[in-house]
Amino acid sequence: MTTATATEVQNNFGRYLKLVQEGQEVVILKNGTEVARLISKDKTVSFLSESLVGVLLSDVDEKAVRAERLERHV
Repeated sequence: MTTATATEVQNNFGRYLKLVQEGQEVVILKNGTEVARLISKDKTVSFLSESLVGVLLSDVDEKAVRAERLERHV
């Protein structure tokens, strides 16, 4: 994971976009606070699924849900 200020991303957007295309995640800071993340489209589904772990009901099969979502976006 790479961290950069909003100004750095603005001034070097191509560089950060390339990092994301290579599979890295870029966390964008503004005034020292995380305000955004750049992640590839391919990683969006898994990122959102992992963010919801703990929010889902305990009787849900986490692996099955993740596999189903990945199938829809392939």
